[in-house]
Amino acid sequence: MTSRPSLVRSIPFWVLVAGSLASAAAGAAILADKIGVMTTTLTDGSATGLEVYVGQTVAVVGAVLVGAGVVGILLALTVASLATLRPAAPVEVIEPIDWTEEEYAVEEPAVEQVAVADIEAATPSAEPVGADTDAETVEPAESPAR
Repeated sequence: MTSRPSLVRSIPFWVLVAGSLASAAAGAAILADKIGVMTTTLTDGSATGLEVYVGQTVAVVGAVLVGAGVVGILLALTVASLATLRPAAPVEVIEPIDWTEEEYAVEEPAVEQVAVADIEAATPSAEPVGADTDAETVEPAESPAR
């Protein structure tokens, strides 16, 4: 068993890849939408300050998101390529087990023979503690009146 997990099972690596792809996709969608709106309104002459000036700022935010996504994807590729360069843990060589030898055989536990008389002697009697078979039945004492 290796002491370091495989990159395929690394949760932070996959969070980096998924986050980078999501950032790049969201940025591309914002960028394409705002550039499309600006182009349409500027070419038909109906552009207002809202589409032109605010649209430029929102398009820059989309471009930053695309750039962050690309940097994240490149970082994930770098981590993946560096993970292949680390040395593998040495494998312990052990001898195979020879199951035909007697020392590996499972032994049945020995069952102790117990005499019936020993069991009866060890079993407590069914009589109540302190009861005498020859004595008469004792009435319970009356409780003091309050």
